[in-house]
Amino acid sequence: MNPDELLAAYDEQLRTDAETPGAASVTRLGPLRLVTFAGGRGFITYQDLGDADADEIRRLVGEALEHYRADPGITKVEWKTRGHDRAPGLHQALLENGFVQEESESIMIGEAKLLAGEVELPDGVTLRKVTEPDDVLAMCRMQGEVFGDEPGDAEQMTQAMLSRLAKDDGMELWVAEADGVIVSAGRLEPVAGTEFAGVWGGSTRPEWRGKGIYRALTAARANSALARGKSLMNSDSTEFSRPILERSGLLKVSTTTPYEWRR
Repeated sequence: MNPDELLAAYDEQLRTDAETPGAASVTRLGPLRLVTFAGGRGFITYQDLGDADADEIRRLVGEALEHYRADPGITKVEWKTRGHDRAPGLHQALLENGFVQEESESIMIGEAKLLAGEVELPDGVTLRKVTEPDDVLAMCRMQGEVFGDEPGDAEQMTQAMLSRLAKDDGMELWVAEADGVIVSAGRLEPVAGTEFAGVWGGSTRPEWRGKGIYRALTAARANSALARGKSLMNSDSTEFSRPILERSGLLKVSTTTPYEWRR
């Protein structure tokens, strides 16, 4: 599949309710899907904005934010943009409403078999799936440290992940450990009703990078995706993980930039 075909599959198959497994609720506002997750997280996404002009988009941004402001349990909201969308005036409208632009990432897509296989790990490093609360908390705290999250975010994310695990919707949490300490982690998100499984949350402690651990963790998740009948993999990748996925044959088809609002 060429990049245009992969991007079309992404837009058609993933930019639906399939994009937000584990949502506590979803409210429609025109083309927008206003999603609420456990732990006080809001998430705004859409398949496209149609022919909306800058004035209409400004109105949608304001009304979407009011939806979340009305719920005191919501502490932060992410608006997920994509670089290939037609969205006149969206950047300015988000800033005017108090959203802060975060770092852009590459949307990577390719065949799962390209990522699969076995990758040699450094001595003393092992991989496993985790499901127990203490393990999930340790994983979320490590990821929070690597990503520079706010204090308390790890605890909120832990509750969200445990809620997902209790639903048994296919999500898998994977960690790499050295001497009992988590040094890398990520999750697998098989998307029901599609060809896709996503690899998300990939993070490795700085002192453990460049040793093949992230690649091994990704291969383990790809092997699991293939076993579940998924043929395509997708990931929103930082500049740390993008080159690794590119070397495995995945293609950059667009970019995504989150904008975040906090109460």
